[in-house]
Amino acid sequence: MQMPKAPGFDHTVAFLREGYDFVGNRCESLGSDIFEARLALRKVVCMRGAQACEQFYAKEKFTRVGAMPITVLMLLQDYGSVQLLDGTPHRHRKSMFRAIGHQTAAKRLGTELQREWQRTLPRWERASSMVLFDEMQSMLTRVGAAWAGVNLTEDEARARTREFSEMLASTGSIGPKMVRALVLRQRTEYWARDLIKRTRSGKFAVANGSALQLIASHRDLHGQLLSVKTAAVELINVLRAIVAVARFIAFAGKALHEHPAARARIDSGDDAYLHAFVQEVRRTAPFFPIIGGRARETFEWQGFRFEKGAWVLLDLYGTDQDVNVWPEPQRFDPLRFLEREPTPFELVPQGAGDASLTHRCPGEDMTLEIMRVAVRELVGSMTFIVPAQDLSVDKSAIPALPASGVILANVVRCSPRDEASPTRASSARSI
Repeated sequence: MQMPKAPGFDHTVAFLREGYDFVGNRCESLGSDIFEARLALRKVVCMRGAQACEQFYAKEKFTRVGAMPITVLMLLQDYGSVQLLDGTPHRHRKSMFRAIGHQTAAKRLGTELQREWQRTLPRWERASSMVLFDEMQSMLTRVGAAWAGVNLTEDEARARTREFSEMLASTGSIGPKMVRALVLRQRTEYWARDLIKRTRSGKFAVANGSALQLIASHRDLHGQLLSVKTAAVELINVLRAIVAVARFIAFAGKALHEHPAARARIDSGDDAYLHAFVQEVRRTAPFFPIIGGRARETFEWQGFRFEKGAWVLLDLYGTDQDVNVWPEPQRFDPLRFLEREPTPFELVPQGAGDASLTHRCPGEDMTLEIMRVAVRELVGSMTFIVPAQDLSVDKSAIPALPASGVILANVVRCSPRDEASPTRASSARSI
């Protein structure tokens, strides 16, 4: 069967212009969830939807090696990381991340975040306003490092926040911004390598079971410790992923402002609805746009032939917007998650499939816990005004964010009496 082709010779400019909507726009116009295009003059197969996710993640048919630009790889994963492993080596390394991010550890991370939130509230009260996204990046840098086993000084926290934020913000950029982020990453790697060396030598005391201890002591299938460089890369990958959740929290703040009824229901103590709200934020927020892979062997699927080495892009954002799974996908509606639990191939903001076996992000439990704590604190521990601002989202920008970063003004901490009041949410208002 002939695969549909996107009109035009090369689609690089269109991809840069349309961003998150590039694949979906062509799927709609072609009437197909799979098509062929060219990016940077290279042939690529683009696909979306639950069936495409299942195929992409099934039976290790695809490798991540050679599937993303080198600059993006160096910012987000780097050589030697778990994402560039396949088969048994991948599953073995993945077991380390599963041990780091299990539900109990995620709960500890949430507890750390709640404590830091309460410590930070007085500073927010003294300020006339604050940008939620910026504050969350800074807070999650400190919290993530402490949870991993490293208490940062103020100078270290500022440096790491800038480094992690630049890595994340520059993944869709080219030119000076990308170069600056790569330089900053080298500084982060120097810091992380020093931590690994001192941990292994016993000069740096770290708690058993912490992320730093587990990474520093992890051994490969041959019983060898990871190289210092590789261990540092994996530590950075854990910490940067925690900081990345700041984007989800910014979108959650936007959703709370735009859907006051949802805020009131969360404020009533409905934990099931809180979880559903968080999942709907993850479904609707433009986070990871696509994931790339290369076919490990030649195969056929749905009548289409994939040659060995074929470059394939799976549309994660488009899959989360698939009308066949999500009725009225543009409508923000947490209730859809109370009606049914999606399959691992239908809700895929951080990848698809079984995280213990596939390349799906192993940190989703941590992401969910961080978001639940942040939303609970936004609703229950403080009142604020959402002043007039630009909350629009430019989906040509990767990664995307509400334009203002979500500004909150006149922050006031709720007293214990306020926290017991069912009407405290009404104090949060917009002008």
